[in-house]
Amino acid sequence: MFYPDLSPSIRRIADDLRGQKVAVLGHFRPDGDCIGSQVGFCRVLRALDIDAVCVNSDPVPRRLRFLLGDTPFFEAEDFQLDGHLAISVDCADPERTGVLQEIFSEISANIDHHISNTRYAKQNFIDSNSAATAEILGGVALDNRWPIDRETAQAFYVGIATDTGQFRFPSTTRRVFTISGLLIDRGANPALASHQLYEQESLGKMRLLQKFLASLQLEFNGRVCIGSLDENSFAETGATSEDSEGLVDYARSIAGVDIAGIIEQRPNDIKGSLRCKETRFRVDKIAALFNGGGHACAAGFNTDLPFQEFYPALLKAIGEQLDKVDSAEG
Repeated sequence: MFYPDLSPSIRRIADDLRGQKVAVLGHFRPDGDCIGSQVGFCRVLRALDIDAVCVNSDPVPRRLRFLLGDTPFFEAEDFQLDGHLAISVDCADPERTGVLQEIFSEISANIDHHISNTRYAKQNFIDSNSAATAEILGGVALDNRWPIDRETAQAFYVGIATDTGQFRFPSTTRRVFTISGLLIDRGANPALASHQLYEQESLGKMRLLQKFLASLQLEFNGRVCIGSLDENSFAETGATSEDSEGLVDYARSIAGVDIAGIIEQRPNDIKGSLRCKETRFRVDKIAALFNGGGHACAAGFNTDLPFQEFYPALLKAIGEQLDKVDSAEG
């Protein structure tokens, strides 16, 4: 079994859900792992004759809509509670569900892989050694021999592929490849995923990328690279908020850079994303200082600090983290 501890427990949850209505929740500003996990798990539950739907605070990003098929997927404003029980996937804390936390008084189950997960649900199934929540759910579905059709397999595959950076990040393991291979056997199409995810970019995103690259700054003798977008960047380039997804990886790819970041200045707050090449740098700990969290190598945050106050604080936090790593290595 891929998940000998989680699979029997999640199977019991599914058994208890028969005859009930379920809403599979994801986090706001959803990424590939979020949507892939929501769609894949919802489809598995429906194949088990459980009345399940997906609900998210935000719309499904353009490049991920191909995953939906006939899966019932609602934005919060179009959803009626009507007795649905909530199961969250890929959400490290309840605040990540956005306005859905105002709709659901409690979360029945929480399935996630973030090291920063706060275990906020009645039942929590967390494996921070997994590369993606879709890896957990795909593995559990395979362990339990649940029905996995072509669309379900594609959703889980995309979740895994995106959160491993197309199988490039340190979280990529033998289990990742084995589960992905079995999903391909069940109909997942890597070529289709790659085309939809990376070969359908808008001109606005290309212009936004140009703006981001021009903003890059090296700090700490080239060990840190940070780029920024001001609140006018999207309007000036014709890009949308989802078009900033993945830009930080360009900063991360520079030789000698250990920690990379993107800062988005918005009208009422600042959104930041951090990446690093090795788990020892623990960018989730840096993000936690600004009310964020995530993975050891990929984390994010939102803060209402003024930029003039925030940026020096961010550099101080990064510098302290680099010092800790350097000291530990002697």
